[in-house]
Amino acid sequence: MRRATEAERERLNETFAALCRIESPSGHERACADWITGELRGMGLEVEEDDAGPRVGSDAGNLFARIAGPTTLAGSDSILMCAHMDTVPLTAPVEPVRVDGGWTNANDGILGADNKSAVAVILEVARRLTSGAGAPPVGVEVLFTVCEEISLLGAFAFDVGGLHSRFGYVFDHATPIGEIVTAAPTLHRIVAELHGRAAHAGVRPEAGRSAIAAAARAIAAMQLGRIDPETTTNIGTIHGGTAINVVAERCRIEGEVRSVDRDRAEALTTEMVDHFQNAADAGECDLDVTLERMIEGYRIRPRATEVTVAEEALRSCGYEPTHILTGGASDANAFRAAGFACVNLADGTERNHEPTERISADALEGMLDVAIALVEEAGTALANGDGAR
Repeated sequence: MRRATEAERERLNETFAALCRIESPSGHERACADWITGELRGMGLEVEEDDAGPRVGSDAGNLFARIAGPTTLAGSDSILMCAHMDTVPLTAPVEPVRVDGGWTNANDGILGADNKSAVAVILEVARRLTSGAGAPPVGVEVLFTVCEEISLLGAFAFDVGGLHSRFGYVFDHATPIGEIVTAAPTLHRIVAELHGRAAHAGVRPEAGRSAIAAAARAIAAMQLGRIDPETTTNIGTIHGGTAINVVAERCRIEGEVRSVDRDRAEALTTEMVDHFQNAADAGECDLDVTLERMIEGYRIRPRATEVTVAEEALRSCGYEPTHILTGGASDANAFRAAGFACVNLADGTERNHEPTERISADALEGMLDVAIALVEEAGTALANGDGAR
């Protein structure tokens, strides 16, 4: 299968810029979903929208479409390509501009390359495969999810049981193209609420029991930040107190533990809870703790079909494949937890979630070449009887 033509590259950049202009922070993907639906239907594809929206707090559901492969392959011989429609909250309107060979926001805010670069690439792959030049070497299912930036809610709500694909790809790691995420973390969320006793801070401080002081004691005792190459911990929010002249009666703390090693994540979560309990006891405060395993981590075998196909596709486009582990989660976590083989590939985005977010035109167009090559390499692998599912 030939690489993208100059016309396809130009259209890719146009599609990307159009997508970036559509505001779609998590929970408000409707306009973006409608635009994507119009594009897919214009290619002659049937588009399904599931009921994830009301279940995850979005005004849109996940979008799904299927491109048939050759009749010589079984109906299940397809691959999935997935990207998410939502972005983190906007701090400024998005006006994509091309500067020094790359795309950025003319205003002081995110661009939305995370993950609209991947949305654009998948749309242009679909456009090529439906152009009438014959059936692709393998069927392709395309999925656009909602609320990825909120703990992968859209992907968790999607029913992978309806997929025909043997395995799939998300393009959602903001590092140089060539990196293949073969390990991602389990994530535990910790919410601790400390209850002390209010008192006048200037008249009767001895009668008070400061929940904020207890929280500070607990946090000071914790291991925070990078614990080891596979593990991080963080305290993200603290809310407490009512006024400067009142001993704080309440304090609420939210934190997380991430580790590729599931047992390590559980042990550190327990350790943090113990610090909260010890500090609460020392400060004569009550403690309520809520724990939630929000995301299940994974490790992928280096020779798994979905990995080797990606390696061949990358090499054919001039990229040297590298296996990495990440501290971030993606829709691949949700799909693998549901039993569907999926791998996350780097998309070349730079400084995602930051006002200086950028993607070079070379990376955007390179990702299109890789996605096209994935179809070719997957077709070869499945024709040879390989397959994860």
